Amino acid sequence: MTFNRRNDRQDSEFEEKMLFVNRTSKTYQGGRRFRFAALVILGDRNGRVGMGIGKAKEVPVAIEKAKTVARKNMITVPVDGGTIPHDIVGEGTTSRVLLKRAAPGTGVIAGTVPRSIAELAGITDMLSKELGSRNQINVAYAVFDGLQKLRTPQQVRELLEGEGVSPLTGGSL
Repeated sequence: MTFNRRNDRQDSEFEEKMLFVNRTSKTYQGGRRFRFAALVILGDRNGRVGMGIGKAKEVPVAIEKAKTVARKNMITVPVDGGTIPHDIVGEGTTSRVLLKRAAPGTGVIAGTVPRSIAELAGITDMLSKELGSRNQINVAYAVFDGLQKLRTPQQVRELLEGEGVSPLTGGSL
């Protein structure tokens, strides 16, 4: 494994959190061989967050791969006064996650995965409920799906005006 200084400087703006490491094994004639998968979340606590999964024969290599993937899969989350702009349900394979707005001072009331993602995205007040499968990878995908679908009122207004629909009446302009 190689370390270069450019990647170290790149990581300084993002905080990272390793959510879990999964170990799998395959039995050969000479014994078992293990492989590891790591789920890593990167975020700047200012609306940008990324998720990555890395697989390798050693844990540190899997974590580095996951960080690289997370850096490539960054999304921008609209944060409205510390919470999300509206309620939404995100879907990831067999998991669904309900993300709800919360009043200031509520905090992030969520499971391990949604809480980690929300905190690294800069969300300070939010409620969530995991529906369906509780598999951590699927829940992470569902949370990211929900966060990607979020729109601010300004974005919705621009989208409707671009299609020739009045945002107030719903009719054509």
